[in-house]
Amino acid sequence: MPEVERIVAGKTWQQMDVGSKFRTADRTIAESDLMSFITLFGFNEPLFWDARHAASAGYAGRLVPGALTYCVAEGLIMQSHVIHGTGIAFMGMELAVHQPVYVGDTLHAIVETVATRASKAVGRGVVTQEVTVRNQDDVLVLTYTPVRLIKGDDS
Repeated sequence: MPEVERIVAGKTWQQMDVGSKFRTADRTIAESDLMSFITLFGFNEPLFWDARHAASAGYAGRLVPGALTYCVAEGLIMQSHVIHGTGIAFMGMELAVHQPVYVGDTLHAIVETVATRASKAVGRGVVTQEVTVRNQDDVLVLTYTPVRLIKGDDS
C-alpha cells in the first residue's frame, strides 16, 4: 500500500522547543466522572462519595480526587495530539495539588516545555514539561512535570 500522509502526527522531541507553550481544550467534571473514577479505582474515601462528610471537612461541593484531576489533564493533552505517534514512554513526574476541584468545575491545562535532550538511544529524546491545570475561574488547581521519551526527527 502506498504511503498516505497522516493528518494527525505528534511532534518530535526536536520540535518541542524549550519555552514553547500550548493550551488544551476545556473539560467539565461531571458527577458521573467522579463516581466512575472512585468506583473503578477504589477511592472509597468519604471525602469523595459523601457530600455531607466533605462539607463537614470544609469543602464547598463534591470533591474530586487530585488523581482524577491529573488524569483529566493528561487526557486533554492526549486529545491535543501533541505526542500522537511520537510518544514512547512516560518516565516520571512530580505533582502538586494547589486547590480543590469540585464536580462542575471546568478544567484546562497549559503545557510548557522546560527541558529537552537527546536520549542514549538513537532517534529518541527526553522531554520535560510543566503542566499547570486551571479551573473556569483561572485558579491554579494542580501542577505536574511529566518527563517523556519522545521519537526524534531521525526515527
